[in-house]
Amino acid sequence: MTDENKSAKKFARRTMLQHGAGIAAVGAISALATAVSTAPAAARTTGAKSTPRTLPSTVAGVRIPDSQLAREVAAYAQKVCSETIFNHSLRTYLFGALVFDRRGVTYDRELVFVAAVLHDLGLIEAFRTPTERFEVDGADAARKFLTERHVPAERAELVWDAIALHTNVGIATRKRPEIAMVSVGSGMDFAGNDLQQIPSDALEDVLTTFPRKGFKKNAIDTILSLCRTKPMAELMHPFAEVGRRHIPDFSVPTVEDLVLAAPFAE
Repeated sequence: MTDENKSAKKFARRTMLQHGAGIAAVGAISALATAVSTAPAAARTTGAKSTPRTLPSTVAGVRIPDSQLAREVAAYAQKVCSETIFNHSLRTYLFGALVFDRRGVTYDRELVFVAAVLHDLGLIEAFRTPTERFEVDGADAARKFLTERHVPAERAELVWDAIALHTNVGIATRKRPEIAMVSVGSGMDFAGNDLQQIPSDALEDVLTTFPRKGFKKNAIDTILSLCRTKPMAELMHPFAEVGRRHIPDFSVPTVEDLVLAAPFAE
């Protein structure tokens, strides 16, 4: 390891000790991103369409909300997201609803739909900030969208929580059903978590209506884009492991690095 790389890692550790996990100054990013490259084309594509797709009223027996807000959210997501991300977002809603409906859970269907459809806005370049995790970027973008449409603050905040927590299933599933459902549904579609809970005919219906469209490759390309363009936002995030595997000299410290760099004698 070169002296320059050692210095970069020390700087990263100092920064994180001063500002807390998950928060870093723009200067830290500049120091660490020694191999920053342009985001992959798959991550940059917005997939904007001139005419938003009209959604079916039901899929696999699950009702898709048709309120004015739900229609506006669906049209907006189709405008700013690639088809791959949009379809993933709809599958997130459907998988979550299929699981929780079978359990007889009562929840606000419109809010779950809104949160699920908007939950990956933070992956879109237009909504990325230099330092925040993508979950927070997405939550902020969704709340802004809802606030501009005069959605009551408590409902907008619930959507914020559902999006910000969706990658942390251990926490999200201890919260309200609307929050838990987005985490459970997105985890099912991302990694197949507990997919056996979905009946085979329902799974086929969901995948036919909202096909995956190269989701796996798109996901890896997007993760690497985040690791390259704002590496310190991935500190203590699972995405950092993808960066370490694929990006030479990926300098984001591990949890072990942070502990050993703590300013104590032992």
